[in-house]
Amino acid sequence: MSDLQALPVASISSSRAVALRDPWSMATGPVGNLEAYIRAVNRIPMLTPEEEKSFAEALTKNNDLEAAKRLVLSHLRLVVAIARQYMGYGLAQADLIQEGNIGLMKAVRRFDPDRGVRLVSFAMHWIKAEIHEYVLKNWRMVKIATTKAHRKLFFNLNSFKKHGQTFTPEQIQEVASSLNVKPEEVVEMEARMSGRDVPMELPSDDGDDAFSPIHYLEAEKAEPTDILESRRMETLHSEGLANALNQLDERAKNIISARWLSGDEAKTLHELAAELGISAERVRQIEQQAMKKLRGFMLESA
Repeated sequence: MSDLQALPVASISSSRAVALRDPWSMATGPVGNLEAYIRAVNRIPMLTPEEEKSFAEALTKNNDLEAAKRLVLSHLRLVVAIARQYMGYGLAQADLIQEGNIGLMKAVRRFDPDRGVRLVSFAMHWIKAEIHEYVLKNWRMVKIATTKAHRKLFFNLNSFKKHGQTFTPEQIQEVASSLNVKPEEVVEMEARMSGRDVPMELPSDDGDDAFSPIHYLEAEKAEPTDILESRRMETLHSEGLANALNQLDERAKNIISARWLSGDEAKTLHELAAELGISAERVRQIEQQAMKKLRGFMLESA
């Protein structure tokens, strides 16, 4: 397609409109705005069947890019007409037309004049396919149609609705039968299309009560490197504590575990004193010495 896409096909531009004395001359440069573009393409004459076949054969057999240009230009009005059918998705008409023009060029490259089919009929499929792909990618940030059934529902569901009302169970069955899809797929697509996009961060003048999803995602210390460092330190501390405890004698280890590592069941100095048969003061001394050793072991492991 690279050679065909290199053709100087008419584009929609913000430059000053040019006079089109010769309808074919619009291929030499851009026209002004969208309205000027549409007027220009509507002035380009349609090809007769004989001219179309002649240009198509020249392109197919001789790779004649001038013939390809004539085939493309003569069908730009078709792209405009098809693009108008997709104006309800909130996308710019100029963008829809540009995407349709790409589909038209693909159709021209693949057109076989010996099949006895006019280019207008053949090109409609390629134009719509390109526009469909553009609409699906840009109508929502989240991809809304991922299967063939979803695509069929996406482009046909609104035609079954009346005044934006939701479907009744009977209407769901009717739509499913008409489009040859499952009723649950109709329900799913209706739910997807009835939702609306919410910006992650709303303007500051929307009021204190405005819903802003970003507020639910904020975390002052959630920077990725901080999270990784925090997890690394937690691992080091837990492993370091286990190693440090193993270097204490059995009595000191038991005292530390009972006093600091038993949660709500932590024991008092007097309880440990009764268990070990020593004074509470001696338990406190052993605890202080063990804690001092633990801090030393932890610093060494860090």
